[in-house]
Amino acid sequence: MTKDFAIIQTGGKQYKVSAGEKLKVEKLGIAEGGAVIFDKVLLKCEGGVVTIGVPYIVGATVEAKLVKNGHGRTKIVFKYHSKTRFRKKKGHRQLYSETEIAKI
Repeated sequence: MTKDFAIIQTGGKQYKVSAGEKLKVEKLGIAEGGAVIFDKVLLKCEGGVVTIGVPYIVGATVEAKLVKNGHGRTKIVFKYHSKTRFRKKKGHRQLYSETEIAKI
């Protein structure tokens, strides 16, 4: 028996999701506890039957609940030019939204 899953696109990235799992995506402009509907479904597998979109499946959606919004860990961005005494150090924290997939 295969587990039902879907491949969705959000924030310029593609994710393989199934019901009940948590997923961190780029920040969505929704308050915590709100409902999220991903309508860009590229592939869907239900009961062993695979449906592939061109490029998206018409009418297919993935429903999720937004658990929390937050910041990722700090990533260091360091620029350096040799022989010119140029050094620039900067940190970046990516905003994300953690969602819990409700149903496909």
